[in-house]
Amino acid sequence: MGVRVAILAAGQGTRMKSNIPKVMHRVAGRTMVGWVIEAVRDIGADHITVVTAPAADDLRSYLPEGVSSCIQAEQLGTGHAVQVALDHFGSVEGDDVLVLPGDTPLLRAETLRELIDAHVEGDSAATMLTTRLTDPSGYGRVLRDRDGSVTGIVEHRDAAPEQLAVDEVNAAIYVFDGPRLTDALGRLDRDNAQDEYYLPDVVALFGAEGLPINAVRADEEEVSGVNSQGQLAEISRAMRHRINEEWMGRGVWMADPDQVFIEATVQLNAGARLYPGVHLEGTTEIGEGAQIGPDSYIVDGKVGSDAHVWYAVVRQAEIGTGAEVGPYVSLRPGTVLGARSKAGTFVEMKNAVIGEKSKVPHLAYMGDVEVGVGANIGAGTITVNYDGFDKHRTVIGDGARIGSDTMLVAPVTIGEKAYTGAGSTISRDVADGALAVERSQQKEIPGYAAKREARNRRKLEES
Repeated sequence: MGVRVAILAAGQGTRMKSNIPKVMHRVAGRTMVGWVIEAVRDIGADHITVVTAPAADDLRSYLPEGVSSCIQAEQLGTGHAVQVALDHFGSVEGDDVLVLPGDTPLLRAETLRELIDAHVEGDSAATMLTTRLTDPSGYGRVLRDRDGSVTGIVEHRDAAPEQLAVDEVNAAIYVFDGPRLTDALGRLDRDNAQDEYYLPDVVALFGAEGLPINAVRADEEEVSGVNSQGQLAEISRAMRHRINEEWMGRGVWMADPDQVFIEATVQLNAGARLYPGVHLEGTTEIGEGAQIGPDSYIVDGKVGSDAHVWYAVVRQAEIGTGAEVGPYVSLRPGTVLGARSKAGTFVEMKNAVIGEKSKVPHLAYMGDVEVGVGANIGAGTITVNYDGFDKHRTVIGDGARIGSDTMLVAPVTIGEKAYTGAGSTISRDVADGALAVERSQQKEIPGYAAKREARNRRKLEES
């Protein structure tokens, strides 16, 4: 017996007020439906399909290899959506069918395994996840008989007053016996307030026929769905807490976990230290003993062990072991900082390779540049890399010393242990060990201050 999975994702999500399909909204760097797919993949399901709306091309193209999709052409309710999935499967003879919504990113694989195990052990026609809510308004109520056995589910708008008093609600996550589900779906009607085929009515049919129905109670947070931007923020906060707790359990230190944002795809090593205001996204990797923050944003970056990054924006850049970055630094794509190098206050780099122990301490732009080992770049230095049509590269040799306020007009090469004088515009190559200075001769006008004061006084008298 296998398990086939139908993920329901055809809802319009109108309360999100977004042109993005609801399940494509992201939580900790992964779409909501992506989190659900990961959970069901972890239980070893035989076939996973996502039921989509006709216009959801972006959703269908997003689905990973091995996950299929099918289209619910008409929005006729959850029962109809599951029928679309069964038609897509072709046959579920001998299979169980797991049905769940695509907007429950906090759902764990362990909970799904518990649900399936309870279903198999109870030889049930249906097994469902439920939870208890302090305020169950808007949710389908779980109905039980005097013995506590589940007899059905009633939607909020169809419930009688005594049923509205029930606080156990349907989480809309079920495992069904495949053939029994197929039969029951064919007998549903739309005699309800929404004029839709309700999937919960399948459970009611089973209960009326005396078929065994099982229920597994889950944590409220884990089965929470998303129907608004406010709920998305709440779910994102819960996921962030879960991710941070996991990393702290692996030896990552956080000064204030509530102010640290780590996406699911980020990798950290034990001993990393994260301060408030840290955002780590994409394929970012943080080495052992690295200190990140306060207030740093790193996306698709790599930070070596014992490096220090603070008040910085790092995008698709690599920071070597023991390097120092910040404060107020922007490292743009293609930048590689060598071990124990430095990008200091108000420095911007793009497509720059900075050698081991080289320093760009402050107030500089390094674009399309290669800096050797042990070089020092003075304040105000700029690589003039763009001529209006093409980018050109600057090469600075090992041990070179670039004077403050130097303009390096690329393409240009500064030799090993060469110097440039402060305030120079260097447009020609500099030989190893040489000093290049390019300035106009300084002029001095004696008595200038007194002459200027007298001229201004005359202007005032004439006015």
